[in-house]
Amino acid sequence: MFKNPIVIFVGLTIIIIALAVVFRPANPTEESQQSAVLSSPVLASDADSFDFGSISMANGEVVHEFKVKNITEKNVKIGKMYTSCMCTTAWFIKGDVSKGPFGMPGHGYVPPVNEQLGPGEEAAIKIIFDPNAHGPAGIGKIERSIYIESGDSKPLEMKISVNVIP
Repeated sequence: MFKNPIVIFVGLTIIIIALAVVFRPANPTEESQQSAVLSSPVLASDADSFDFGSISMANGEVVHEFKVKNITEKNVKIGKMYTSCMCTTAWFIKGDVSKGPFGMPGHGYVPPVNEQLGPGEEAAIKIIFDPNAHGPAGIGKIERSIYIESGDSKPLEMKISVNVIP
């Protein structure tokens, strides 16, 4: 009946697309995505986000520090820390120990943190945002994330936002 290979190919393509639309996973709501990512059962941050406001590309990098605390009764090993974009780097600071920079996976080597926080112990997470990283196309409202992985728990996410002006 259908001996023309083009007709068979087009028909199969339409069927595959229709099945993909019907059986695609449901998208979680934005609120449930945030609560799943921003929370960690072992770490807490002094803030979920920080807004630098408007900064000029001419003024260069800006810096902010978040405080992160082990909220358990056990030692927590910080395995990885990384950012969502190459324009943002992070440093792990605990006492005299300073490790970094930690950047975006896939854009150079991102070393492991391999540090522990004891029960109730805190560390500083120093965030450096470079408004010049994207060149002239990088102006306007920008949001970036910093992730800290500790064992099998969900990563802790901290967000920064900035309005880059020329």
